[in-house]
Amino acid sequence: MNDTTSFHLEAARDGILRLVQLTDCHIFADAESRLLGMDTRDSLRAVCAAIEREQPARDALLATGDLSQDGSPASYEFLAQQLDALGTPVFALAGNHDDPPTMARHFRGDRINPARRVLSSGWQIVMLDSTLPDEVHGEVSAAELEFLDAAVGEHPERHVLVCLHHQAIDTGSRWIDRKGLRGQAELGARIRAHANVRGVVWGHVHQEAHHRLDDIEWMSTPSTCVQFKPGSEDFAADTAAPGYRSLALHADGRIDTAVHRLKNFGFESGNGVRAV
Repeated sequence: MNDTTSFHLEAARDGILRLVQLTDCHIFADAESRLLGMDTRDSLRAVCAAIEREQPARDALLATGDLSQDGSPASYEFLAQQLDALGTPVFALAGNHDDPPTMARHFRGDRINPARRVLSSGWQIVMLDSTLPDEVHGEVSAAELEFLDAAVGEHPERHVLVCLHHQAIDTGSRWIDRKGLRGQAELGARIRAHANVRGVVWGHVHQEAHHRLDDIEWMSTPSTCVQFKPGSEDFAADTAAPGYRSLALHADGRIDTAVHRLKNFGFESGNGVRAV
């Protein structure tokens, strides 16, 4: 998804832009396939139902990568059906498991938009590609950093939310941080150089975190399926339920955010494909 055009999104009458982020769905072509024993189609359906109930005033959805597990047309067609049905614009990034050309061809619906810049009253959302072909770890290329600088510089009067797939700061789980974002320091320096950047949000790590550093909110979001155990030295699945993040972007640059998890949706790690 290389379209760098912008999309204009109207916020609610109160001037607050309400977003929902979901990430790391890991959908298979085969509906019978499981990720560490979890039916990822079933968990995504349950998360979408929760969003429908719990976030009625949502203005847009941000889908931040590893939407597919196998990069298949069938996986993206299922994803498009589920997300398009929520009735709000969807802006998506690829993750390391995604196949960008296949995603561009098959992840389509009435409300799925390829724009990588979203403009609303007082805000700009910038979608950064952090993927590398055939690699689990990520990197924000020089071209993507230039895209970030140009996008933010074009609208210095707007507050900015930056989205990407890989973690912009380490989690403290050594195994997933080794498979994280190369060049974090350079990305961080570019982000901090822009006084109007208010938040950075990502997926990849299958766990929640929220840090306020240099007056910027740095946030990771749970997967819609299997979770990873925080603070683990080696790979370990967690028993926490699938979830998503809500974000309310205020006209003065404040971000109110919360993680929401499914109720009565347990998980016990079983045999099956690993997520990374």
